[in-house]
Amino acid sequence: YTTISLDDLAHHLVTGYPLPPKPIILTFDDGYADHFTHAFPLLSQYHFTGTFFVVTRFLDEGKAGYLTWEQARSMQAKGMDIEAHGRTHVEMRGLGADALRWQMQGAREAIESKLERPVHFFAYPAGRYDQAAVDALRSAGYWGAVTTEYGAEHTWAGLFTLKRVRVHGGSDLEPFIAMCMACAR
Repeated sequence: YTTISLDDLAHHLVTGYPLPPKPIILTFDDGYADHFTHAFPLLSQYHFTGTFFVVTRFLDEGKAGYLTWEQARSMQAKGMDIEAHGRTHVEMRGLGADALRWQMQGAREAIESKLERPVHFFAYPAGRYDQAAVDALRSAGYWGAVTTEYGAEHTWAGLFTLKRVRVHGGSDLEPFIAMCMACAR
């Protein structure tokens, strides 16, 4: 497998940009501190990249157990993507237009300001969204968003509802391999 970015996937779906054989996108939600201490070193060791969706207020406040902006900057400098997961990790489904804008645009602006890199993707907190959330992301200039819905096939029309194969921290390797094989079919 070769890791690619969500940007690569979007370019492929929109323009036909070629992808390597067996591409995979590794995503990590919430911006936990162990993403820096455990996932990041392993990804680097094996020459993989990852996409880390962060809750910007947690970084702003230096919340215990979460990444710092300096750690996020260090990860980005080594090829990891830092993307938005909202300002405060509230469910996007059912929010009004102002709250959606504050969560989505605010998170994007915080990351772009701190890391000086464009933010193109959003992870719906808890994977929950509605049409208003999708419309707000489009309006804010995002390229797409990921859910927690199961799947690995993607289309241009589904860029704002990208599915993923969820792996929990306690998962064993054999079930993970079986999930990957099922998605590859």
